[in-house]
Amino acid sequence: MKEFMFLIRNTLNHQDEWSDDKLREFLKKCEVYIEELKSQGKLLSAQPLIREGIILSGKKGAWKEVPFNEIDEVQMGYYHILANDMEEAITIAKQNPEFEYGSTARIEVRPIKTKEVTTEFVYPRTTLSS
Repeated sequence: MKEFMFLIRNTLNHQDEWSDDKLREFLKKCEVYIEELKSQGKLLSAQPLIREGIILSGKKGAWKEVPFNEIDEVQMGYYHILANDMEEAITIAKQNPEFEYGSTARIEVRPIKTKEVTTEFVYPRTTLSS
């Protein structure tokens, strides 16, 4: 199995017009999606990101910090999954509830490098314990 990261992106305020019931329904579907991935042994971790923070850029000694919410699209969270290949990872991503509740969601599906070829350094990895 290979590791993949799903970077969930959406417009910053895409849920502002949702009713409380729609938000609860969406969150419940996310919980079901996560539980299904866990039961299949496909999920390593998944978490939403709190909607505050900074974007850091520049170089040592010349940093620039700007609030991330100055842009329209933000990373809403991530899923760290296992899949046989990119095709399976994309299939799993297409089942994410983000696509059912709006038209502005995007999921970046990226393979994860787990080992450096040149130095053979293996990057540390944590797994869910429950």
